[in-house]
This record gives sequence, structure tokens and C-alpha cells, in this order.
Amino acid sequence: MTPSPVADTGGRSPLAVLTIAGSDSGGGAGIQADLKTFTALGCYGTSVVTALTAQNTQGVQGVHAVPPAFVEQQLRSVLDDIPITALKTGMLTDAAIVRTVAQALRALPDPAPPLVVDPVCVSTSGHALLAPDALGALVAELLPLATVVTPNVPEAALLLREANGANAGRPIGTVDDALRAARELLALGPRAVLLKGGHLARARIADVERAARACDPPARVERAALLGENMEILASAEPEWGGGTTHGTGCTLSAALACALARGDSLLEAVESAAAYTHHGIARAFPLGSGHGPLNHMHPLLPRAVSEPTAGNPHPLVRLLIRSNADVWRQYVQHDFVQQLGRGTLARERFVHFIVQDYHYLKYYARANGLLAAKSPAYADFAAAAQTVLSIVRESATHVSFCARWGVDRVALESAPESPACTAYGAYILDIGLQGDAASLVMAVAACLLGYGEVGLWLKREAQLPQSWVQIEGNPYHEWIEDYSGAEYQAAVRAGIERIEALAVADPPTPTTLARWQAIWGRCTQLEKQFWDMAMNLA
Repeated sequence: MTPSPVADTGGRSPLAVLTIAGSDSGGGAGIQADLKTFTALGCYGTSVVTALTAQNTQGVQGVHAVPPAFVEQQLRSVLDDIPITALKTGMLTDAAIVRTVAQALRALPDPAPPLVVDPVCVSTSGHALLAPDALGALVAELLPLATVVTPNVPEAALLLREANGANAGRPIGTVDDALRAARELLALGPRAVLLKGGHLARARIADVERAARACDPPARVERAALLGENMEILASAEPEWGGGTTHGTGCTLSAALACALARGDSLLEAVESAAAYTHHGIARAFPLGSGHGPLNHMHPLLPRAVSEPTAGNPHPLVRLLIRSNADVWRQYVQHDFVQQLGRGTLARERFVHFIVQDYHYLKYYARANGLLAAKSPAYADFAAAAQTVLSIVRESATHVSFCARWGVDRVALESAPESPACTAYGAYILDIGLQGDAASLVMAVAACLLGYGEVGLWLKREAQLPQSWVQIEGNPYHEWIEDYSGAEYQAAVRAGIERIEALAVADPPTPTTLARWQAIWGRCTQLEKQFWDMAMNLA
């Protein structure tokens, strides 16, 4: 998941955004949540109050609707004076207020600012917040004005039942149902539908991808807040996560959407940043009250180039590094060399050439980790670097045995000249070690450690699929696959990941520092790819 942006106004007045919603006396939802979100994301918040509620984290104890005439007066006061760049609606209470709001919005001059409609019907605690007669007005008068409507699953079902008749429609219980419901909602007039899936039972990314492929034309799956492709090393280490402090989540998401649309973001960009802001708000929430606690809306006010680790994303820096050059990373870890090796069809001479050159590269790699010990401040760091060097020595012994099995003795191995790819890569990581700080050197050596771990896990996972293209039985390279997918090497990968994350926690990088780390990581993944290229281009 990427960090949610904090708007930089560059000395200009912040963009004004309007929320039309109810008040939450407990401060977790409604206009209170909206105004906190606007402020945290660098916008100027204005508000039109549609209802007063007596509520806290345990539930809603009372609702007092604001007279429609006074809602209209508030709308005129704001819209006649302040240049609003985006709007959102939340709790609208009853049909008269819905019609009042819709009438005011239809009167806005073209081009009207983006409108986010959050069709609030029921509170987190289960209290009804919208009168039954308001659903028809919402469907007929407000949805056609919306840039995007953001229902959860129960709200979507209510809206479709109202639009199509009391007995129409089917339950929304699966991803396929959700896609169908989103298409039906889109037919009601909004320009886009963001159907939130938190109420779907046991929905998995595999279900989403399968449903997307079945669409005509096939839909694209955005994985910004999820583990992306070629992140097996993180999937094996990250826990399942569920947040308990979710009071006001829908209000917060729609308010963040409005801010992003006010900035001129595309709808896809707006959804990504709003979801990131909301997820981080849940992850960084603090205990409050004895019921459904609120999000922490203020988390972006101390901006970080790398998010703090959370239960939902314990490895934010490694995710950022992989995503920063995802194409090259994929070309590296799913290289044709790797695929032929997995099939067992890789030419013997190419594998031998690779193993010989990798043996020489490991000397550079061991020296770089020795430099890392020299640059580190603590005995624990010395011990970690020493263990890594010892692991490299053991790995080199495996290379010696591979070479002997393939007809290359120790003398021939040691005397073989280095290839340009080997020398270029080795020289680069040593240059980083001699010129840079310890953190830069950690980034330089990480691509090798993590990449081979990714390759091992990918081949192992593929081998377990029915009718897999990966062949373990009878594969002359099965031992290589088992070594890099095995417990010892994967333990080293997990330790490396934790070390990388610890750097960002102990001394959060500035954007400039992060850019340097990403550049080093990117160069090393490119050099790793070129190492595979070297073997495949063997004349």
C-alpha cells in the first residue's frame, strides 16, 4: 500500500471542499470525520449540517433532522461565497433534505465540481440513518448528479431494491454479485461506482482476478493496496489483518475521494489515494471508547516517505522497492533462464557458465557484506554481517559441488575468467560500499538475496499447481530449486527483509534518501537480470 498524499499548496490557498452530512457528537464519523480528513489532506473544509446525532462509539442514541429550509440556507451561504472544488454527501436523513440538496446541486454552473455521493443508510452500530422514503429521492435525484457513488454491500442492495422494485435483484454475496450490482448501479446515472467489498464473505484476490477475466471486455485489477505480482517473499511472511477501529470508515473514504478529485486526480488515482489514507487511518487508530472506535484521521500530518509498518503492511519499504521498478524486477525473477531451469530444459553449458560466474560474484558479495560490518555501529550488526558471510561461504561450497558434478574441477573454477556482467555487478556493489553509508549498501546487496528467494518460492509454488510447467521430478536442476526455496535460504531472506524495514523505522528516510535507495535497488535488479542474460547469450 502507498502512503496517502498530503497536499502541498505551494503557498496558495488550499482547495475548498464541501461536506453535506450529519453531525457525529462522538467525532468519529459524519462531518467531524470529513473535516478532519479535509484538513489532514491539505484542503479547506466547509460543511452543511443535515442532522444532529447523539452518538458515541457504542451507537446512535438519537437523531434530530435539520429543517430542509435551513439546509438550503446553509448551502446558499457556502456556495454563494466560497469557490468549492469538490463536494461530498453523507447522511441526508429524509426525502425532503435529499431533494433540497439535489436542487441546489443542479443549480451549480457548469462545469460543476466533482460530487461524491456516500449513500449513508445505517450506522456502524446498526442504527437507521436514512428514512425509507428518502431512498427513492436518492436514486432518482442525487445519483444522476454523482461523479462517483460509494455504497457498501448492504447500501447497494437497498438502492437496487428501491430502483428495481421490492422483489427485484439478487443477494450480493460474491465478487461476481458485486460486479453485477456495480453495473446495475452505474445504469442509474452516476459516472462511476465504488462498491466497497468489506461485507463480502471470504472474498480473495483470486476471486477478484477470476471475475475480472470473465468480464467482457476483461476488467483490470488494481492491486495498489495488496501484494503485487512477484512478491512471494512477502506473501510468505505477512499475516492476515483485520482492523477493529472502523467507525466512520465510509465517511472518511468518501471525504478523501473528494479531496483527491478536488486536486484534479483521475478517478483511479483518487480511489487509490483515498483507500490508502483510510487503511492507514485504521491501522494507526488509538483506543477510544468501549465500542467501535474511530480511525486516526491525523496520521498524514507527520508525512513520511515510507509508511510505518502495520499489521496489514508489515514490510512497506520492500513493497515500495519492488513496485519502484516492477517491470525490471519481473524480468529478473521470471527470466527465461529461470523458466527453462524450472522446466529442466536449460542447456547444460548455460547453467555451468552461470554457476562459474556466480561463484566469482559471491566473492564480491562476501566482501560487500564485510564492508557492511565495517560501516555498522553495533555488535548485533557485526554478527548479522558475519552470519551472512558464513552463509555465502556455504553457498559457494554448493557451487563447487555443482561444478564438479558438471565436469568443472576446483582448479578450472578458480581460474575461469570473470565475465563483464560479473565484474560490472561486483564492482558496483563494492563501489556503493566504499562510497555510501551502511543503508545504501544494504539496498545494494538486497536485490540478490531477495531475488533468489523470490525465484525459489515462485518455482516451488508453480510446481505445486496441477499440470505445472515446472518439473521437479527428474529435473537436473532440482537441487538448485530446493536450495533457494528451502527453509535455510528463506530464513535468510526474512532476516534480510526485517533488516531493510528496520532501517526505515530507526531513521525514516527523506524523499531524497528514498529516491537514492530506489535507484540503487533498481540498478542492482538490472544487473541481476543482466547476469541471467549473460548465461542465455552464451555463444
